[in-house]
Amino acid sequence: MYFTDRGLEELADRRGEEEVTLAWLAEKMRAFVDQHPEFENAVERLATYLARDDDDFED
Repeated sequence: MYFTDRGLEELADRRGEEEVTLAWLAEKMRAFVDQHPEFENAVERLATYLARDDDDFED
């Protein structure tokens, strides 16, 4: 198990029944980067991954 799996499991346990918009998610990600600028690149990569179709994603 990766360390990040714990956070993902907590997210699913606490918020798994909620429905959210992608605009809400984008705003939460912006707020996270504002508080933790050292993760800007990782958040940017995740946002790009989520925004693009799998066939269009280039590493």
